[in-house]
Amino acid sequence: MPELIRVLILAVVQGIAEFLPISSSGHLVILDNLLGDLGESATLVIILHAGTLGSILVVYWRRILNLLTSDRRVIGLLVVGTLPAVVVGLTIKRGFPWLTESPVLAAAMLIVTGVLLVVLGKIKPTVGQYTQMGWLGAFIVGCFQAVAILPGISRSGSTILGGRLMGLSNEDSVTFSFLLAIPAILGATTLAVKDLLDGTEAASDLPVATLLIGATCAFVVGIFALKWLIRWSREARLHWFAYWCIPFGISMLIFYVSR
Repeated sequence: MPELIRVLILAVVQGIAEFLPISSSGHLVILDNLLGDLGESATLVIILHAGTLGSILVVYWRRILNLLTSDRRVIGLLVVGTLPAVVVGLTIKRGFPWLTESPVLAAAMLIVTGVLLVVLGKIKPTVGQYTQMGWLGAFIVGCFQAVAILPGISRSGSTILGGRLMGLSNEDSVTFSFLLAIPAILGATTLAVKDLLDGTEAASDLPVATLLIGATCAFVVGIFALKWLIRWSREARLHWFAYWCIPFGISMLIFYVSR
């Protein structure tokens, strides 16, 4: 597969599935298995994550500015909400790295994501604001994010569900989910940089122009996907994504088991 096409596939999947509640990690693991080694090197991980991080900064720049001025308490909530993912992520990386590479697990967890989205669709509307959420609530939402380290579990879907269970409104649960994504993406990027520096992962030999195209693609696709998610959240349609996750997960699970 030509390098540019491979990078564009990864960038589009990253841009779409990082924000829509369908799990970017699950789709990338399955695509990697079906299409052969897509070669998502540490360098490419850094570049694509930088692209999707840029999407969040563009869409939520006003909210982020508020964090630095009037809503500083929320920074503490984000720290508390990030702790479970740090503990679980480091534990899996050091002791059970194969979990993040299993297409069978990814397929099974996509079904779980679909079920979580169905549950999300049945929660009655609430009006809670993330700026008023308690520390325990932030920690519980963080636990939902920690579970999403498993491939196939959507980070956005699980954290939005966690926010809704904590009484947040549709829009505020989405906002808190993606504010919480900033340290999560920065953490994943930091680990990729560490792997590069200590020699665990080799640096990519992709041309700089190809990497920049990948980052730009992930950035642009990410903006559209994030705005799509926000719009559907306001319209209480996020459970519709279950109609993709459950059939796709079942079909992939049958494929791998029968093979």
